[in-house]
Formats: sequence, C-alpha cells, structure tokens
Amino acid sequence: MPSRNQNEPRLHHRCVLSLGLLGLLLGCANPELPTATAQEPMSAALADWSARELPGKLSTQYSMAHRDGQACVLAKASKSVSLWRRPLKIDPEQIAGLQFDWWIQTLDLRASVLDPDTDDAPARLLLGFDGDESRLSMRNRMQFELVQTLTGEAPPFATLMYVWDANAAAETMLISSRSDRIRKIVVGSGEGGRGRWQRLRRDVRADYIKAFGEAPGKLSSMALMTDGDNTGSRAEACYGSILLLGADQQALQGSLKF
Repeated sequence: MPSRNQNEPRLHHRCVLSLGLLGLLLGCANPELPTATAQEPMSAALADWSARELPGKLSTQYSMAHRDGQACVLAKASKSVSLWRRPLKIDPEQIAGLQFDWWIQTLDLRASVLDPDTDDAPARLLLGFDGDESRLSMRNRMQFELVQTLTGEAPPFATLMYVWDANAAAETMLISSRSDRIRKIVVGSGEGGRGRWQRLRRDVRADYIKAFGEAPGKLSSMALMTDGDNTGSRAEACYGSILLLGADQQALQGSLKF
C-alpha cells in the first residue's frame, strides 16, 4: 500500500486539475439544469438565458427585481457561486463597444480577485470567445476534453471577465489561477458607488487584445456571476441592461435590454 507521502503529490495534482476545471466550467451552458428561483416572473428579455450551476457548490440565486424603477436581474450569493448565462454567435468586427449597468449592494471587504483563496466578487460579467483550439497547450486541451465529457459542451476558447472587486484597483488585469484561458479586468472597486446604479463602458476588442495579446474570435457567450463561496460570505448585486453596441451605437441582437 502506498505511503501517505507518495499519495500527496497525486492528491495535489487532482485538486489543481479540479480547480482548473471549475474555472472552465464557468463558460459552459447546460440547458437541462433548473432555472433560477424567481421572486417575480423572469422578463421576456431573459428567454435565452439559463442557470449554470457548478458541481459541489451552493448556487447563487438569480431573480427579477427593480432598483430605482429599473428592472434588473438580482443576484444573491450566500457562500455560493453559479452563473446566469446565454449563448451568442457574434463576429467581433460587429462589436464597437460594450455598455452595462449594475447596482452593487453587498460585498465582503475580505474578498479580492488578487488572491485565489478569497476570489469572490459581488458582480462579474463574463464574455466567452471562440478560437483555434489546436493552438492550446496540452494541459488546456486535456482540461477542455474533460469538461466536454462532463458537460457535453466544450468551454470557450477564451473568457474575458469584467469584475467589481472589494480591493483591487480599477484596470487591474489578471490571469486566473484556475485557468490561463480566463483573464480578469477590474472595472471598479471598494464601496464607492454602492447602493446606486453604475454605468460602465468598455472597448471589448481593446480589452481582449490587452488580456490575451491577440484579436478576439467570435463572441460565443455572455454570463453574470455573483459569488461568495471562497470567503464563505454574502454578496448581492443587480444587473441591468447589457448592450453590445454596433458601429452606429445601436444595440446588437443578443444584448440584454430592460
């Protein structure tokens, strides 16, 4: 029988692989999962959206709500993590800009994307992109194949994540410790602006090039994520309209409009 010391490296490897898979699972859809519990009926604008739960994790609750008269998706996390997600298929050349509104209500000041052990956030917007998977490292290919086996769907080639963080400075860009196919950009931090609507605008192409060092492929998915699983804390935010803007500054099909 192997000694405990001989088992430890194998156990560590399995834990690291599991964490990597957990990160990649963020981008996968599974239409067979139950939809989020709603406090009021979900808007018709969310007809193409569905819940994305993560194995072994409590689920964040997503429901319809209003803040200052504005309809929004209310996300409440309690030691939990999950997504509210929709598939897309948009050529990157069509996207001239991104505009999104969110309302930060509750956050834990211990949380920060700067530390994998405390990587929680009250609000995140994830964009998944297609790409040439033959260019991936062997490790990434193995992870992708395993995720596809588990879910029936391959994860995005790359995920760009916009985050409101409790501590990290705005415009901080990080490579996820769980997968180098996920890059995070902090778009705001701390309690400043909490309890009111905030409107953010981004140049998706420029952000992707900054994060990955190359031009993006097709936009394949969009997801909301509010989590408190790493710190065992509560977080709450409301997500308003998310507009993918064309050259004429009009919202493209696939935008979330309330």
